[in-house]
Amino acid sequence: MNTFGKNFRITTFGESHGTAVGVVIDGCPARMGLSEADIQPLLDRRRPGTSPLTSARKESDQIVILSGTFEGLTTGAPIAMLVTNENQHSSDYDALRDLFRPGHADFSYFSKYGIRDHRGGGRSSGRETIGRVAAGAVAMKWLQAQGITVTGSIREVHGTTTPGEMEQEILSAKERGDSVGGIVECTASVCPAGLGDPVFGKLDALIAGAMMGIGAVKGVEIGDGFAVARRFGSENNDSITAGGFASNHAGGILGGISSGQEIVVRLAVKPTPSIATVQKTRDIHGNEAEISISGRHDPCIVPRIVPVAEAMLALVLADCLLEQMKYR
Repeated sequence: MNTFGKNFRITTFGESHGTAVGVVIDGCPARMGLSEADIQPLLDRRRPGTSPLTSARKESDQIVILSGTFEGLTTGAPIAMLVTNENQHSSDYDALRDLFRPGHADFSYFSKYGIRDHRGGGRSSGRETIGRVAAGAVAMKWLQAQGITVTGSIREVHGTTTPGEMEQEILSAKERGDSVGGIVECTASVCPAGLGDPVFGKLDALIAGAMMGIGAVKGVEIGDGFAVARRFGSENNDSITAGGFASNHAGGILGGISSGQEIVVRLAVKPTPSIATVQKTRDIHGNEAEISISGRHDPCIVPRIVPVAEAMLALVLADCLLEQMKYR
């Protein structure tokens, strides 16, 4: 399951400490202007080593388009894109070869495959999201030509909601050898009504699945999400007037189909599991052990996950819009 989408399909490849990571896009419409300059800004927002709030791993994350364009335009052929890994410190993980890191995918990967890449998590590493972000940048450019804009923001970090407090929470956790999580919100504006299919192809289900496919995400809300459980129907229903909807508790999706309102999605992002605090674990032989993870890790993944969430929302919408165009 390294491939995502039906009409706008992507396949990501590569590992955290391998030679490179990247993506192949199949189904991108032809004759769209595309260059590395269209993709790099979104990758730069995801890139590590840009502030004390992120991992100190220094990667330029420079994207190279290998195929699928000619004279600056997409041709309809598969678009292959590559980012070279430049700053791996694989030796940082030598002591973890036989240990399962709490909160990571180590135990579940080993249980499934009987082997795992212990160097930074392999495919479960956050570097896998480079391919998603690069593909999402292409999807965003095409969506913008259709008038649709996708944006994201940080709503909360460890219970705090102002920029200064959020930064302090992250730095404080970092000083203690710990980490924190938070909430990210993504919106899609000027999205036409009619996207998504009834029953098993619902737009909100596709969005939720896409967001839950991001490694650090443990919860997804569409519109007002869990808050609707505490309301009366008279409070929660979005009244319809001659001028349109009077509110947007539904988050722009009704019956699994877009309503034409702003699509609103929120993600619960867990604390980064790689922490210096001593934790209990076991090794691959079943022996109990203690573990303290050193090296270069994000004290909070929330700031860097925003462009990943934007990318996944854009990929779902591009896929659904191309599907809807089949009926017109």
